Amino acid sequence: MRLIRREFLRLTAGATALAAVQDAAAQAYPSRPVTMIVPFPPGGLTDVLGRVLAAGMHRVLGQSIVIENVGGASGSIGTGRVARAPPDGYTMVLGIWNTHVANGATYALDYDVVKDFAPIALCADAPLVLLAKKAIPADNLQGYIAWLKVNPNKASMATVGIGSPGQLLGILIQKQTGARFTLVPYRGAGPEVQDVVAGHIDMTFANTATALPFVRAGSVKALGVTSLKRMAQEPQIPTLDEAGLRGFSFSLWAALFAPHGTPSDIVDKLNAAAVETLHDPDVRRKLEAQGFAIPTRERQTPQALAAYQAAEIGKWWPIIKAAGIKAE
Repeated sequence: MRLIRREFLRLTAGATALAAVQDAAAQAYPSRPVTMIVPFPPGGLTDVLGRVLAAGMHRVLGQSIVIENVGGASGSIGTGRVARAPPDGYTMVLGIWNTHVANGATYALDYDVVKDFAPIALCADAPLVLLAKKAIPADNLQGYIAWLKVNPNKASMATVGIGSPGQLLGILIQKQTGARFTLVPYRGAGPEVQDVVAGHIDMTFANTATALPFVRAGSVKALGVTSLKRMAQEPQIPTLDEAGLRGFSFSLWAALFAPHGTPSDIVDKLNAAAVETLHDPDVRRKLEAQGFAIPTRERQTPQALAAYQAAEIGKWWPIIKAAGIKAE
């Protein structure tokens, strides 16, 4: 009996000591630089957001936030690296709708887009703009859809490949209107927009940072925006809902995630640093100029992000699966 009691006391003391060490480590966090994986190449919209976040979070946390661009497979390579990283708060990913919603339905992943991550904060929402080449035979969406319906498969839409927002939204437009056109995969947003400007392809969905300079220059036609409210930067562009696609909306959101099992107090510290950065007036102006909308603080808690991701998966996975979209 004494041996059993002694062993019990030894185990209890060990557990208490381990908890004390973990608590001390959490209190000292961060004691070295933190890596933020951006799962796309440099220069894109996610990379821009990541670098603004890294600079601001560095000021709040007192440690450098090192950006590491790990592109490939619609962001799944870099995202998978974070899923397998130690849950110590020193590795996180700036995920987007593709990486934490669509990829779970389109790719055979070796990780789970929900279970293998600890949500930190919803950082930004960004609508897409439906662009068309100047020579299309209509000046608004309704007129163009009417032309598409009487000229099936004569028009083309550029997308950034399998499971991309553009591909999915193109399929939804066809389902909602009965119009038929060809979806053409591209390697990036820049080349697809350039081909719309040049008239080599008829239309595409593009993020606002890429689209608006060409809209302002009159190089393309903006048929609508995927948000349910008009953009403050270009209020003359109607929403697609207003333009006739009732209920049609999409947000290319971005959020920070840590590996599953990251202690909650560390997640809370990262959340506080991200939220403080995003609500800094200078940061806010810089990101809004790129077309980002910053969520309210209520939407930026880890719990709110988890609920939002679950709702997005519930909305989009059935649509993706019904359309038969699978990465090869």
